[in-house]
Amino acid sequence: MVTPGDPQAVRHLFETIAPRYDLLNDLLSLGLHRFWKRQALAWIRPRPGQRLLDLCCGTGDLALLLAQGVRPGGHVLGLDAAEAPLLVARRRAAAQPWLPLRFACGDALATGLDGGWADGAAMAYGLRNLADPGAGLRELRRLLRPGGRAAVLDFNRPETSPDLLGAGAVAAFQRFYLRNLVVPAARSVGLNDQYAYLESSLRRFPGATEQEALARAAGFRQVRHRPLAAGLMGLLELVA
Repeated sequence: MVTPGDPQAVRHLFETIAPRYDLLNDLLSLGLHRFWKRQALAWIRPRPGQRLLDLCCGTGDLALLLAQGVRPGGHVLGLDAAEAPLLVARRRAAAQPWLPLRFACGDALATGLDGGWADGAAMAYGLRNLADPGAGLRELRRLLRPGGRAAVLDFNRPETSPDLLGAGAVAAFQRFYLRNLVVPAARSVGLNDQYAYLESSLRRFPGATEQEALARAAGFRQVRHRPLAAGLMGLLELVA
């Protein structure tokens, strides 16, 4: 079993699943992950001439969408800690050579880029996998110019409190979905341990309220966590 937050183990996980990652995402979300990423795109509002960043870019589908919006004169950089997903991303980008983007191996906690490098940024299904989500949000804030927008998309960890009466039902359905749909589907293609990791990673992932608090502590001046898919997913909308 992969230990959540262990950088080397998480990197190995994504090296292993990269060839089948997009197919499984489509199957397990019934293609809805593309809609959720469009929601992130709508928040960032890419415009011609902008310089945008996709952290934990994986196989590059969100970076490709961002690149379509910054033409002409803009640029998109996709960073990921694992090389295998980047190989897939580069092949996809090579099929659309007119798009202004490149992919590079990099650590979302320490990118090495200059402060204020980006006009906007995205992180889809990456924050949950970082050793320190708070440090990831601080690095994200450092990279954005004042007023720059960021969208952080991930599974949502439903919070249980008296004012969230449906949270228990959402959490129960999420467990059912992961244990009875995701893991068996992954097992059928030899990736049982890798996708069983999802549930354990969710247990340590900050909920919506804590994510908002971490983002404010990181220096974002506008912060909102928005539930998607009846609370199964969440979109953290940020303005630097």
